[in-house]
Amino acid sequence: MHHALVRSRRGLANARAQTMMPLIRNVMFVVIFIIAVIVGLSGLVIMLRPDPEPTWPAMGRVVEIAAAVIVLVAYAQLLPELGFVISTAVAAAFLSWRLGAGPVQAIVAGVVISLGIYAVFHLILGLSLARGPLGF
Repeated sequence: MHHALVRSRRGLANARAQTMMPLIRNVMFVVIFIIAVIVGLSGLVIMLRPDPEPTWPAMGRVVEIAAAVIVLVAYAQLLPELGFVISTAVAAAFLSWRLGAGPVQAIVAGVVISLGIYAVFHLILGLSLARGPLGF
């Protein structure tokens, strides 16, 4: 994929990139459009035929949801300071723990998720991610 996207010596994009990128873009557009239609129709059904007796979550669940929101806001705030890998590992570990993993499993999951995302987006796709105090 990288070879198809690099420019040649004359400054023009590779012929493969010129033909594949519009195709990839259009396929992604169609997929996003189909998902948007499904979500929109689902919203209309819920709006037009609401549940007559909705059951609201218990206060403990509301507190867990609020804690998850606080962790995600803290993640966004700490991302420039701690970097992508550390911030993502901490946030993913906390969310994994709240989803039912044991403490050790949650820490392992957070580290694996963080390093996996880093490998895909930074090392393979070459995208720039927030650098932390450790340099990555």
